[in-house]
Order: sequence, then structure tokens, then C-alpha cells
Amino acid sequence: MNSTAMPLKTLASITTITMGQSPPGESYNTDTNGLPFFQGKAEFGDKYPQIIKWCTAPTRIAEEGDILMSVRAPVGPVNIAPCKCCIGRGLASIRPDKTKVDRGYLWHFFGYLQPQLSNKGEGSTFAAINRNDVEQIKIPLPPLPEQKRIAALLDKADAIRRKRAEARQLTDAFLQSVFINTVGPLAPNYNNWSSYRIEQLADPVPGAMRTGPFGSDLKHSEFVDEGIAVLGIDNAVQNRFTWAEKRFITEEKYADLMRYTVKPQDVIITIMGTTGRSAVVPNDIPLAISTKHLATITVNRDLVYPEFLSFCIHLHPDILKQIDVANKGAIMSGLNLGVIKGLRIKLPPINVQKAFVSKLRKVEHNREMIKASSEKSNTLFKCLVQYAFKGKL
Repeated sequence: MNSTAMPLKTLASITTITMGQSPPGESYNTDTNGLPFFQGKAEFGDKYPQIIKWCTAPTRIAEEGDILMSVRAPVGPVNIAPCKCCIGRGLASIRPDKTKVDRGYLWHFFGYLQPQLSNKGEGSTFAAINRNDVEQIKIPLPPLPEQKRIAALLDKADAIRRKRAEARQLTDAFLQSVFINTVGPLAPNYNNWSSYRIEQLADPVPGAMRTGPFGSDLKHSEFVDEGIAVLGIDNAVQNRFTWAEKRFITEEKYADLMRYTVKPQDVIITIMGTTGRSAVVPNDIPLAISTKHLATITVNRDLVYPEFLSFCIHLHPDILKQIDVANKGAIMSGLNLGVIKGLRIKLPPINVQKAFVSKLRKVEHNREMIKASSEKSNTLFKCLVQYAFKGKL
């Protein structure tokens, strides 16, 4: 349909809008008394909010199927009311007039509109939009049959991208199961394997276990646009190596810090911020050092596969329990090299590790293919949404 054939209508002219209001504080409860109570974006899920509170004295009510919009920071995200519910001042409910607008069409329109709404809410101390802002939102409105056609196409594209995302999650769950059942606590002969401290699995050379430069040795102001790479938390936080923020130092600075060099197949562990995440440094890593936020282990490959050790750090129940015990009583949770060195694990025979790593690499290869497919699906969906509300679909 040509965009010139799509008249613009205000939201107020095609929907019933209810702005939320906070009910009396004493009416809140977690005992399922009264109506489910949604305060704002904090309860939102992928499509439906999670019920965690109820209210016995609701002041503003949304009906099942109403679209719930966040009107206070962050502005714009939407969910669908799963049932009759009370809404707080962080939300507005939007009930489409079925004779004028299709609910699915309206749902996808809000996804298209969200970036603009977020911008509208910026610039104040507490970002928010009011009733007039919501009422005056303009929506391109073709005839109902055309709305339904567009919504159906977008639903199909959305379902495809969601399935791709689910497939990625399933590969992660599968890998966890493989680890636990082949080289973890549920593996055959697990109790017969010898126990090692992690420091015993490091390469028997000086500096095989190390943390990055501390304090004044490397200041943020010394980062440059290109040069020697500097690895940080973001490179391991997903429990697999990823390039995120790019940081560099000059070759001159590297000459002072080369003892912190990270090598291919090293295991890096986050020890500040989000702690206990781990990853294996890829073979194609350029010359790089680590920050103080990481511990680095160059492993003894005659004893242990880096991938196995990395999985142990972030997934093995025995390791997680030891880390938890080490953190008890600490003012701030975190890890240090001493704690990591003393962590004990049951070490499977090298051939058992090899079989696990072989399967891991195959699954990771498939996961990367799924990731690429997922990214294409997301791009396609975004393009379709843009076309749809510009009258070009």
C-alpha cells in the first residue's frame, strides 16, 4: 500500500486510554488478594508482565488484552495485560476500538514507535510522558483488512526471529547438560578422578597465573584509538570470548606492561564487577594485555584443556560452592588470584576432556551459525516493521 493512502489518526480517536495511578500502599500484598498489580516496566516480560504483587484497593484498572505502555523511565516499552489488573502510575493501558484498529497492528506499531517515545521522554530529571502525549500519538491507519494483513506478516516474521533466539538458548542449555554429564559431577567414574588445585593445572612457568596492571600502572586516560589491545570484563562476561568495547595502549606503554600479555588459549576470569565469568582466548587474538579486572591462566595442556577449565570456573557446582564460601564475610564480593589458585576440581582423564571439547567445538560452531541466522532474522523483522508503517509493505 502507498504511504499516501494511509491516513494518520490520533491514538485517542481509536483507543480508550487509562493512565495508571498508585493505589494506597497498605493495599499491596503478595498473598494473591485482590487484582494483580503492575507498577511499571520492572514487571515486563517478553510479551506479558510477571505477576509479583496484588492490590485490594485498585484505583486504575486495565482489562485482559489491553496494551500496557511504560510512561515513566524507560518510556515506550509495551506488554499485554494477561488479565484484569490494577496499574500504577508508571503505566498506561491502551484498549483498541475493534471497529477501528486491529490489536496486533497496534502492538507492532508500538514496537516501531518505541525509539521515538524514548526520545520524547528524555530531557527531564525523571523521563516521563503524560496523558496528552499518549493521546496525541499519531498512527498510520489503513483499512482494517489491511491492518490484519500487515499484522499477520509481522507476526510470522516475529515468530521466526523468536525461534532463532530460542535455539541459541537451547544450545547453551545443551552444553551445560553435556558438561555436567560427561566431565562434571554426573559423569561416570567422577568420584574416582583425582582432585587438583587450579594452580597445579597452570603451565609450570613464572607468571602463568596473573592479574592485570593495578592502580596507577594503567590509567583510563592512557587508552588510545589503536595499538595494543586491552582485554576487560566485557570480553568474558558472556562466558565465551567476545569482542565488545575496543581499548588500546601504545607500543611504548606495552613495553612497560608486557608481563600482562594474554596469549592464545589462555583462560581469562572476571574478578571484579560481574565476577566468576570465564572464557578461552581465541587463537587469532592480536597482541593484547588484560586489565586489573581479569585473572589470566596459561594452562598446562598436558593436563587440562583450556575449554574444560573455563567451563569449570563458571559452571562446575563444586567450584561455585568454593567461590561462595570464599566470599562469605567479605565486604565486597569478588575474586582474587589467591582464591582462584586454591580452587579444587576433579580432573577427568585427558581423553575424556578431549571428547567433551570436541563436542563443545561442534556445538559452538552450530551456535555461531544460529547466531548469524538470528541476526539476519532480527534485521529482516526491523526492515519489515519500517516498511509496514511507512505504507510500503
